[in-house]
Amino acid sequence: MRTRLRPSTIAVAIASAAVGAVISLSVALPAGQASRPARIGDKPNFSGIWQANNEAHWDLEAHAARPGAVMQQGIYPYEYAQVPAAPVLALGAAGGVPGSIGVVQGDGSIPYTAEALAIKQENAANWIDRDPELKCYLPGIPRAMYMPYPFKITQGTTKVHIGFEFANAARTIHLNNVDEPPTDMWMGHSLGRWDGDTLVVDVTNFNANTWFDRAGNFHSEELKVVERFTLMTPDRIQYDATIEDPRTFTRPWQISMPLYRRVEPNLQLIEYRCTEFVEEFLYGHVRKDQLVKRWEGETLIIDITRKVPPGDEFYNWYRK
Repeated sequence: MRTRLRPSTIAVAIASAAVGAVISLSVALPAGQASRPARIGDKPNFSGIWQANNEAHWDLEAHAARPGAVMQQGIYPYEYAQVPAAPVLALGAAGGVPGSIGVVQGDGSIPYTAEALAIKQENAANWIDRDPELKCYLPGIPRAMYMPYPFKITQGTTKVHIGFEFANAARTIHLNNVDEPPTDMWMGHSLGRWDGDTLVVDVTNFNANTWFDRAGNFHSEELKVVERFTLMTPDRIQYDATIEDPRTFTRPWQISMPLYRRVEPNLQLIEYRCTEFVEEFLYGHVRKDQLVKRWEGETLIIDITRKVPPGDEFYNWYRK
């Protein structure tokens, strides 16, 4: 949507415990939407609810559309003739993967080491078992920025808080000096600085438990991410992230995409506390009488046989 600055707007000072900022220059909005400040002090204002509009959450690299995220060989020995595997077969078109031109810059490929590439391919083949998203774990950075859920930026003078709808995840970008965390974290440790009107964020102190997407792209605990947030228009952020992990990749590489402001009237983040939604998926095998074993529809009958995870001591104890 097109917006314009209202030059006659009088600058006002707003005291806020949450952001502690002086805000000036409001942006004109259509009727029914609250006005928003264009800048906080002398810096661009990123505050608002934003969302990516691409297929990066499926696969950062360019890829063709395919029938499902989990596939198996069809009747012909060709990759294009693969068919959806049993776990996703009943989802039909809703279980398919849309194609994408990709968001990886340069030649479009992620520069894995030979050993790491083999792990990535194993991850993709075992997506349901391995993807942290399916277990509602915290998504990590940069994955949280382009999942298909909105997120809210609240910008202050010394902190920028980003709250994500998925799993109620959150991160704080520190614009002042703070101590490093005592341990590695799912969402990393974010230190921000200004490069003109671009917010540059160095993210470190990751654990190795998150992925970049649903295609099995992964990293080690040596991951470092440098993000750049540039407000191109009041409703579009250019988001770039440079990824470095010498244990996993042969060189640094970059992703780039726009993030769009959600402009619906009265928009707010709606809780998506998916932890409770995946309890049966994660722990249903420990029930003495399993709840989810069979599904019967008009055209398909699916029987589920649980496979006990290796080393699951809790399962062995519970079944005694």
